[in-house]
Amino acid sequence: MFLSRGERRIILTTNTLTTNVGSFKMDKGTSATVAYQLLDGSPSLNFASFVHTWMPEEGLKLVVENISKVAHALQMCCIADQDEYPATMRVHGRAVSMLADLWKVPKGNKAIGTATGGSSEAIMLGGLALKKAWQERRKAAGKDHYHPNIVMGANAQVALEKFARYFDVECRLVPVTKEGGYVMQPKDAIKYVDENTIGIFVILGSTYTGGFEDVQGMSDLLDEYEARTGISIPIHVDAASGGFIAPFAYPGYKWGFDISRVHSINTSGHKFGLTFVGWVLWKDESLLHKDLIFELHYLGSTEYSYTLNFSRPSAPILAQMFNFLHLGFEGYRRIAQADLTNARMLSRALEKSTYYTCVSNIHIPLADDSNGTGAGREVVGKTPRVVDEDQAEYYQRGLPVVAFRFSDKFKREYPHIQQAWIQNLLRAKQWIVPNYNLPPNEEKTEILRIVVRESMNADLIERVTLDILNITEQLKGAQLTDPLPSPLHSSTDPIFEKIWYWHLGFDNVDRMRDE
Repeated sequence: MFLSRGERRIILTTNTLTTNVGSFKMDKGTSATVAYQLLDGSPSLNFASFVHTWMPEEGLKLVVENISKVAHALQMCCIADQDEYPATMRVHGRAVSMLADLWKVPKGNKAIGTATGGSSEAIMLGGLALKKAWQERRKAAGKDHYHPNIVMGANAQVALEKFARYFDVECRLVPVTKEGGYVMQPKDAIKYVDENTIGIFVILGSTYTGGFEDVQGMSDLLDEYEARTGISIPIHVDAASGGFIAPFAYPGYKWGFDISRVHSINTSGHKFGLTFVGWVLWKDESLLHKDLIFELHYLGSTEYSYTLNFSRPSAPILAQMFNFLHLGFEGYRRIAQADLTNARMLSRALEKSTYYTCVSNIHIPLADDSNGTGAGREVVGKTPRVVDEDQAEYYQRGLPVVAFRFSDKFKREYPHIQQAWIQNLLRAKQWIVPNYNLPPNEEKTEILRIVVRESMNADLIERVTLDILNITEQLKGAQLTDPLPSPLHSSTDPIFEKIWYWHLGFDNVDRMRDE
């Protein structure tokens, strides 16, 4: 039986019970077991998501205890009331200090930062600090301060564009190219800046391909621009994913606060930080504009707030500190290296099949920087002559992301096969692998993308690789003569239906229809 698209109820069958549960309004309720089954999923098979939360049983226990315990009993359950819950603030302060050290704040600077709900809130705060500082400079000079703009690559994640739209800042998108590795290139971005530019968002880990943008290269060109014009433009690094990859996998790579123009950095702990929180840091407290700081007196003492959200649970902050203490630098480094090793293994397997070409670059040895992205700059203090399979430093830099497409050879030989079918046929096997277009200027190119996370071991990599290649070979062998409609569910081609139902586990189309 198939439920119609307009069906408004969920039918769940257990060993002894059939439960009819409301989908779009609260119903009479159901058992905890049934509710759990309804909401339980298989995140390890979801290769679309960057969400990468993991910790051992002790860490999960800590989180659960701090969600459920009475605040006054533990004094660690709310981050807003700093006077009432001082232990929370001490943990928060230590976490900020650890991140400041990890991101190489220079000696003598007084770094400042805060936990956030995620990178979206962190980006808003980083962007607002840039805007306020620009407005103050313009007002002091007696110049127009009503037309700010921000520069970013067309590959920017939506949160960056949200900042521009929500806070009335002109968004200047720099086109990306195949030659530039589908990430913003400094030589292109510099053409978009002027006296109204509040800053540049440089992305350390593109959502599309995982590629790193060249922070040092951007800073160098801005130095030259200031020498010519007298206009100083800062950088905010969106390290939503790269903030917990670059320091561990590429410790000699310059991208952080040791670059003079980098004023602020954000990251998502729920990505490669392995827990459920975001962070934003400024290199020095002078860079956090005073207009963003609120002084509070009604919680028992003088306190300061500079987040978009006021109160928030402390459990995610404790979870982040737990991972810092438990894993340490070497633990995070082992995970980052393992993720990148598995991503390289998947990349090579796909390319060796000749069916696919990878547009991500983390499997390409460092000496080969043919795409000119800057991702293959020399390892600091090392001269790589022999590639070490397990050391990410000997490859071009990026996230453990595998972005791939049909090879040119495959498309010539099988022009009727649509790449989107791979996504849907993989979904029939429970794998979630998105197929989507690259950013504007390269939108005619479709890619499939797999985010390799801590939960993906070599066995899982082998399984998904075999399924991708088997599906591709099944489509090849079908010898379809006409292009098939999309989405797949609407196809009436009998040969294609057989392939589709075969992947669902049915070897007889008529029996599938009957059931």
